[in-house]
Amino acid sequence: MAAEAADPRRAGELPQLAENLLCRLQENFQTLTEKLTLRMEEMGERINDLEKRVADLMTEAGIEENTDEDLRSSGEGEQ
Repeated sequence: MAAEAADPRRAGELPQLAENLLCRLQENFQTLTEKLTLRMEEMGERINDLEKRVADLMTEAGIEENTDEDLRSSGEGEQ
């Protein structure tokens, strides 16, 4: 192996191999980033849909929807 590393032809290929590897890594990273972004958007849509369904169910059940401010103000009196 030491003879291969000392071979000037092999040493000349190293920068090109490193560049190819970095390009592939960048492409893979970009693909993963796009997939994660898409999944996050899908999850956001699902959460919004779930919130709407819960609100609809609460309305059907006659339960008043509490806002975050209502919850905070009711919690202050309990402390």
